[in-house]
Amino acid sequence: MNPDLHQLYGSGVFTTMRIINGEPWLWDKHWRRLIHGAAVLGIDTSGLAEANIRRDLNERIRTSGLTSVKARITINDERNSPLWSAEHHDVSPSVSILTAPLREVPTRFRLGISPFPVNSRSPIAGMKTCNYLDQLLALRTAMAGGFDEAVRLNERGHLTSAAMANIFWLKDDRIYTPALSTGCLAGTTREFVCENLGASEVEADLEELNDAEALFLTSAGLGVVRIADLEGRELAPVDHDILSVVPA
Repeated sequence: MNPDLHQLYGSGVFTTMRIINGEPWLWDKHWRRLIHGAAVLGIDTSGLAEANIRRDLNERIRTSGLTSVKARITINDERNSPLWSAEHHDVSPSVSILTAPLREVPTRFRLGISPFPVNSRSPIAGMKTCNYLDQLLALRTAMAGGFDEAVRLNERGHLTSAAMANIFWLKDDRIYTPALSTGCLAGTTREFVCENLGASEVEADLEELNDAEALFLTSAGLGVVRIADLEGRELAPVDHDILSVVPA
C-alpha cells in the first residue's frame, strides 16, 4: 500500500454545517470555504461537482432519521506522499459525509482560558483542516478543568477563537469579534453574524473579555451560546439580537 498525504499528515479539509428543516444552512459559505481550503493545501478539486456532493448530502440527511442534526463534509488528499512512496501518482481527492445529532448545550456554559496559543502565522491558521489535534486537545484540556470550552490567544496575546467555536463579546452596546488576522477560525456562522449584525472585527487582548458585558460562542454545532461563566466570573444574562440570528 502506498501511503497517501491524508493518512500520513491529515492533508484534507472539512466543514461542519447545521441542518435546518432538512436543508444545510449557509451551504454557499461552506462550499466556498471547502474549495478555498483545498486550494491552499494544493488539492485539485476540479473533478468534484458541487451538485453531486449536495445530492449525496441530501440523501445522507434523509436517511439519518435525525431531526436535530449536523453534517460534516470532508475532502481528503489521496495523493501518494513523495516522502514515503517511490511512485508519485496524482489521485483524485475523496469525499466523505457524516451526520450526527447537534451537540447538547449545558444550561450554564462555562468558558476557560486555554494554555495553548494559536500560531497566527501558520499557513493553515483559521482553516478547518483534518490536522485538528491542536483544537481537540485544547477542548479536552478545558473539559478536564471543568469548562465547556476555552478561548485561545495567539502568540501575540490577541484573542482568536474558542477551541471549536468563534467568540463574540458585547461592550458599550457594540458587538465585537477577533479579526481573521489573529488566526481565528474563519467560521461560517461568524461570517453570517458579522454580515447581519455589523460586528466589529478587532485585535484585542484578554482584558477585553474581562470588561465585556456579555460573551457568546458561535458554531454550526452550537448555534449561538451565551457564556454564563468566564473562569469563575459570573456574567449576567443579556438579551441581544445575536441570540436569535441562527434559525432554530
